[in-house]
Order: sequence, then C-alpha cells, then structure tokens
Amino acid sequence: MTALATHLEAALSASTGFFEPRFCLWAAIGLGIDVVIGDPVFALHPIRLLGRLLSVFESVLFRVGLNGYAGGILLFVLLAGSVLPLCLLFLAGAHAVHPLAFDVAAGLLVWACIALRDLIAHGERIARAVARRDLAAAHGAIAMIVGRDTDRMDLAACGRGAIESLSENLVDGVLSPLGFALAFGPLGAVLFKIISTMDSMVGYRTPRYNRFGWCGARFDDVANFPFARWSFALLTGLASVIPGYSGRKAWRSGLSYHGLIPGPNSGWPEATMAGALAIRLIGPIYRNGSLVADLWIGDPGDPAGATPADIRRSYTLLILATAATFAVGCAITGFH
Repeated sequence: MTALATHLEAALSASTGFFEPRFCLWAAIGLGIDVVIGDPVFALHPIRLLGRLLSVFESVLFRVGLNGYAGGILLFVLLAGSVLPLCLLFLAGAHAVHPLAFDVAAGLLVWACIALRDLIAHGERIARAVARRDLAAAHGAIAMIVGRDTDRMDLAACGRGAIESLSENLVDGVLSPLGFALAFGPLGAVLFKIISTMDSMVGYRTPRYNRFGWCGARFDDVANFPFARWSFALLTGLASVIPGYSGRKAWRSGLSYHGLIPGPNSGWPEATMAGALAIRLIGPIYRNGSLVADLWIGDPGDPAGATPADIRRSYTLLILATAATFAVGCAITGFH
C-alpha cells in the first residue's frame, strides 16, 4: 500500500503543473502516435469508454429525477471524479514500471484526446466520394461528421460540409486538447475531453437536454474560447505566407462572418478557413426536413465551394496549425 501511495504521489506531482517542459515531450509522443496510427475504432478506446460511462451516469441521474441544471453539474463531477483518478492510477502503474513507461503512458493519454489524423481521414473519404461523383458515398461519409439532412445535399454541399466540420473540429478536436496538454499536462487534456464529450453527447437545446446539458455546453464554450480565436490568428497568418491561400480574405472573412454561425467559437475557424481557401461555405442547411440556415460565409465574389481540391487544401492548414500550436506552447514553456 505504501508503494502504491508513493507511485501515486510521484505520478500526480509529475503530471500536474503549468507549462512544464516534460509536457512538451508527452504532447510530442501523443502527436506522434496520432500521426502513426490515428484514432482506431475498437471497443476499449478510452474516449468510447468515456462516452459509455457518461451514458450510464446520465441514465441513473434521469432515473432519480436529476435531469435539470443540478443533474448536469453532477454529471461533470461524477465523470471528472471517476475518470481522472483512473488516469492517475494508469500513470502510477507506469511509474512503478520505469520512467520511460511513465513517459509513454502520459503520451498515450494525450494521444487519446487528439484526433488530427482521424479528422483528415474523414475529410478524405468525402473528398474521394466527391471526386468520383458518387453522391451516395458522399452522403454516407458526410453523415458521420455533420448533424443535418444529407439527402438534400449535392456534391458541392458535401464538400462544404466537410470543410466546415474540419475547421470546427480543428479547435475542439486538436488545438484545444493540445493546448490543455501543453499548459496543464495529460490530466488537463483528459479534463478537456470530459467537457468536450459532455457537450457532444448532452449539450443540445432539446427538451431532454436544454437544462441537463447546460453545464457541458457552457464549460465547452469556455474551454474552447481562447483556442477558437487563436485559430483565427493562426489560420490568417498561415494563409498569408503559404502560396495559394489568402491571408487578407481569411482576416476579413473571420472578422466579418464568425458571428453568423451559432455559438461563441465555431464561427471563427469556419469563417477564417473560407477566406483562407477563397471559397464560400454553409449554403442551405436542412434538419428534420426543415430549412434551418440559408446563408453564406466568405467573400461574396468567391465561388461556392467545395471541390475535392478545396478539401485537400484545408489539410495543409490543419497540419501546420497543429505544428505551430505545439511550437508556440513549447516556446512558452521555455520562457515560463
């Protein structure tokens, strides 16, 4: 018992802090694993287990009548209070084996929270279907990453949906968890993922979740707030120096159109990406048979995207934005 306590204390001490140099190593390991193997689908994937645990807690809370604001807050407490200690035990076990095992374990936690390669893989499935002019395949692929009626979408609309999703998920699927990992360590990345999973599963304005999902949705807004605006600056800067992209349009589109998209964060990367690629995004969107949006973001003189080439050009910005965020985080560590 004393040995376990010793390793728990050592793991907690090593894995917490603020912009510690070792966090850069673990983030690099996590990013490296993501580059090599991506986000494979298997039953015991940590994030899928997190989703199942959330569903269990949700069911229990609703059964006992805690389906309002208090229940949503308690859901967060239950998830954080169970998942974070389990991650700490995982780190403590690795620490007991060897320091290198501890580094790998910390990197694995970061990897579980980042989905860059999987994000690009989703985009590529849509790009290939659009290139083949296979509308059925495009509908099947786009349905995996957007929440709208796909049967009304033509090939260009599928392409636009891909870029919109890639842009939005650049923030909450890559930059935010990476930023939390660099600033607060692997447990910080896991805490962000708990919040993000709550938002994606219960953070909806529906009769069931309007109050229960409020906690997850608001925490997600706060957690992603700085990184959404960082994505605006980052994408604009990258588009300014990479041939074939437009930094001027990225800047103008991000400032002018981010507020047209619901929520405080998703409009920044989506509108900026539209300008950077010099295309227009969004267009008519239907949900449950009803038209819920009919607007365009991007320079009015640009073509209504998006072609397979447009989707693939976005990958460059996604990858470089991730690399730049890692570099800046490690630079901050050096000055800390």
